Formats: sequence, structure tokens, C-alpha cells
Amino acid sequence: MQLRRSRRTRPWQAANAVAAGVLALGACGGSPDDNAKPVAGSPASDIECVDSGKVRGSGSTAQQNAMKRWMEQYQQACPGVQLVYNPLGSGAGVAQFQHGATTFGGTDEALSDDDRVLAEDICPAGQVVDLPMLGGPVAVGYNVPGVTGLVLDAPTLARIFDTRITRWNDPAIKRLNPEAKLPDLAISPVYRADDSGTTQNLNAYLRAAAKDVWPYPADKKWHGRGGHSAPGSDALSTTVTQTDGAIGYFELSFAAEREIDTVLIDTGASRPVAPSTESASAGISEAKVVGKGKDLTLRLDYDTSAEGAYPIVLVTYEIVCDTGNEPESLPALKSFLTYTASVEGQEQLHSIHYAPLPGKVAAQIREVVATLS
Repeated sequence: MQLRRSRRTRPWQAANAVAAGVLALGACGGSPDDNAKPVAGSPASDIECVDSGKVRGSGSTAQQNAMKRWMEQYQQACPGVQLVYNPLGSGAGVAQFQHGATTFGGTDEALSDDDRVLAEDICPAGQVVDLPMLGGPVAVGYNVPGVTGLVLDAPTLARIFDTRITRWNDPAIKRLNPEAKLPDLAISPVYRADDSGTTQNLNAYLRAAAKDVWPYPADKKWHGRGGHSAPGSDALSTTVTQTDGAIGYFELSFAAEREIDTVLIDTGASRPVAPSTESASAGISEAKVVGKGKDLTLRLDYDTSAEGAYPIVLVTYEIVCDTGNEPESLPALKSFLTYTASVEGQEQLHSIHYAPLPGKVAAQIREVVATLS
């Protein structure tokens, strides 16, 4: 445990926390108490508090709004615990956890085998595990004057993002939208300039559902030809709003905030599916747990044709040690993660444009969290 504590004092970690705008709530005091106490009538009644402790996390920006909500609710019930979440991005979250800088890391995809090896000395006598915590749709937003309710399928999207379809009145788009008045307007694809979990999930969808058209790997880098890049979902969605003919991809909350029209996906079901928290939850319900032991990595079915299931989804994971956690933070970590995976914690997600996990998966998460040591 001494190795991990010494790594927490590195100056670059403190600098990153200041630069990124850390989400922090609460104050520490006293010593951790392993005896959780239910809080009757609290703002979030599913919370079982501990007296004190400090929980530090960093990583995925996709989940930062959910973390903010969860932290606010938890803190009202448990003022003795200090919670910190630093939204640096998935890659940085994994790296900081590997260096012992955080209690948990947030990432938009499960750890690779290489990442697990690098985290071995952080979990004495144990291993790092992936705990899915929330989902959400990756919306495909577009700016085509006079066109609403646009329907596209995976092969057509793949050709658009690879600039093999370049005009909005292309026959392939007309076939899917026979009633629409499609203009003779150039298509301007916009993609993420930075490595991102959002890109990874779109790549995975196109790779699975349009494998004969999309030859690129399902990773965090953008490989499509042509188009324009923008750093982060905020800048990408702004670019779409400002460019006639643009099409891009981002979390649903950005489309809702900027009132961007979003594509309905023809999955082969009886009707095209719009991105929503409900349709994303339906898509995630098709996922299978493929992790071993306490690891709950999910395999998403991007090629689903289930009724009402939106196929372009992401799941964010919290990465933790199954054993070897620091005694001073362990009770608070278990208390907080139990709440985020609770029925009440998950039900709040719809209101902030996230998709709750299937109840069976959330129950498995609570079972694993209870065994952390």
C-alpha cells in the first residue's frame, strides 16, 4: 500500500486536477467507518453513508454530468465524505489509476489486456476490474435545412463518413427517405480530432453493421477519409450547427442542448429507431457480460435489430481494484459506487440524457462492490 500512497503526491497530478476543473464535493474528517448507516428521508434514500473518507476519481468526460448529479445527491446525505472527479478523458483516467493517483478511473471502454498488466502493482494480491455504470446513445446529428426525421442505415452512414456519398440528394439517401425533399447540397462530415470513446463506439457500430463498407478498426482514432475535425463533442456539435450540410456524432445531451436534428437508424426492425435514453437502454439490454470473475465487461450488440433498440451506444466503466484498496478510502468507495448502481441512482439518469443499465447488470455491480476489499 505504501507504493500507492507515494504516487499520489506527484506534482503533475495536482496540476492536472487544477487545469481540468475538478468536480469536488464534501469534506473529510475523522476515520473511515466500515459500518454503513442508512439515511432515512435523505434526498437520495438509497444511500448508505459512512462517517468519513475521500474518494478520488478521474477519466471519462462522457459521464461527467452523471458524476456531478450523483455526487450532489450523495453529498447531501453523506457530508462527511469528500468526493472528487476529474474529467480528463478516458485515456488519462486509466493512466492516473495505473499510477495510483485515484481511487477509481472512468473510461468509455473496458480495459485492454495491456492496461491490466500496467495496473497490476496497484492492486496488491488482486486485480483491476471493470464495472459498467451508465450508458448513453451516440447521436448522429445533421444540419440540412428543411429536412427533419432523416433516416439512414449503417452502410449509408459508412459511405457518408468515408466521403463516398457526397451530396444530400444521393439516391441511397433518397431510397431511405422517399417523402423528404432532399436538397442538392454538399455533405460535410465532422469527426473528433482527439482520440475518444465516442469515436470508438461509432467505429464499432459501423464495423459491425456495415462490415463490407467500413474497413477501419473499432478504436478511438478516426480513420474515415475526408471531412473536417473538431476537438471534443462540444466543438464538434457546434461545428454541425454552424455548417449547412454538416453531419457529426456526439452524446445525446449535446444534440438536446443545441436543438440539433438527429438521424433515425434503420436497423432492420419494423421501424427506424431514434436516439433516446429509452432506446439506448433497450440497445444495452442486448449486451452480454463477458468479463471473468468480478470483472463485468459488456459485449455490446452493435448489429442488433431488436425492436426499439438504438444500436450506437456507449457504456462507461469505473475501474477499481477487487482487493488491495486503501483502507482509508475503501468504505466510502463502496458506499458511493453502491449508490451509483442503485435503483435510485440509475433512475436519475434519464433526466440528464443518460441511459440506465439493465436492472440485472446493476444488481451484479452492487454484488461485486459489496465484496471489494
